[in-house]
Amino acid sequence: MSLASPSSGQGSRPDSTDPRTQRRYAARALIAAVLGYAMDGFDLLILGFMLPAIALDLHLSAGQAGALVTWTLIGAVIGGVVFGVLSDYFGRVRMLTWTILLFAVFTGLCALARGYGDLLIYRTIAGIGLGGEFGIGMTLVAEAWPASQRARASSYVGLGWQLGVLAAALITPLLLPLIGWRGMFAVGLLPAVVSFVVRRRVDEPELFTARRARASRRRMPLKLLVADWRTARASIGVTILCSVQNFGYYGLMIWLPSYLSKTFGYSLTKSGLWTAVTVIGMGIGIWLFGIAADRFGRKPAFVFYQIGAVVMVFVYAHLTTPGALLAGGALMGVFVNGMIGGYGALISELYPTEARATAQNVLFNIGRAVGGFGPVAVGALAARYSFGAAITMLASIYLLDVIATLCLIPERRGAALD
Repeated sequence: MSLASPSSGQGSRPDSTDPRTQRRYAARALIAAVLGYAMDGFDLLILGFMLPAIALDLHLSAGQAGALVTWTLIGAVIGGVVFGVLSDYFGRVRMLTWTILLFAVFTGLCALARGYGDLLIYRTIAGIGLGGEFGIGMTLVAEAWPASQRARASSYVGLGWQLGVLAAALITPLLLPLIGWRGMFAVGLLPAVVSFVVRRRVDEPELFTARRARASRRRMPLKLLVADWRTARASIGVTILCSVQNFGYYGLMIWLPSYLSKTFGYSLTKSGLWTAVTVIGMGIGIWLFGIAADRFGRKPAFVFYQIGAVVMVFVYAHLTTPGALLAGGALMGVFVNGMIGGYGALISELYPTEARATAQNVLFNIGRAVGGFGPVAVGALAARYSFGAAITMLASIYLLDVIATLCLIPERRGAALD
């Protein structure tokens, strides 16, 4: 068993001869990844809560306030690509630490913003850190956990986002009136503590260090995503899956409160409650997806959820009673966002160790960039027709997911990582 002393500044490295050490390492890797992704969800939601107060205090226009969110997501796409590549070159834990630290420091600096210009810069750089965390955390967990539990462990990382969103929904209304938006951004410094703990308690996965030690030369990770036709086809398929996932998620979640308010006359509080139930359904769906993917395979789980999304989004658009909307929203959430629980295992099994984090971050963040058009598309369709019609049309995009999964994605359940 190889355990570094606390004074060494290094964490525990998994020893293939000691199952207990492996389990401890896997648990620590999972906690680090979940905490990182939870910070992402928490940060983006508190920004939504704080925008009115920030706009009032700094005299921002509606366009400027919206740009704070847009540029955070643009930064996330950039960070996903850059830190994914760096992680494959220099290590998962090292880059995860830097992404959390970058995100924390520049979120904290937002508390000192004097105007729109410097706040926009801080948010963009914080977004760069935010975007790197998801794929690196997924890679770290996939390489630390056994193949039989890989999808389940990856789904827990996806649950981190939902935990962060729920924490923000509960904490922000209590703290914001007391400490203001600047105080809330100062709370964003807490992830810096997490990065310190991660760096001391978790070392690089044995798989990564062994592959790096044996490699005679390093190949460009981005090229490995299209190394041959089979790999390129899988990359196209995963990109479609991630794009539909994000497009549907943002298209629904941004407009759901407005849909409930304008169509059914729900108050802001009631719309928020009904939306929260949908978010809880998403969390349950992510958890169940990991179990199903490990038991039945990646492709069957994805296809089942994709068909479920087609049906439930269509059904939800035609519900009219409060009880039906509440139950239907929860069930719709299970299928619409549950699939995020499978990307970590799926992508990890499709690409070699020297390109795994790049694949996770690049492909998912391409999907995130496409997903940014979801709210725009739903808003345009709602303006031309109605919210109900827009949501009904949104259901059709999941049919593209089904085709991509069946035709482009190979089944790799239980495969040893290359």
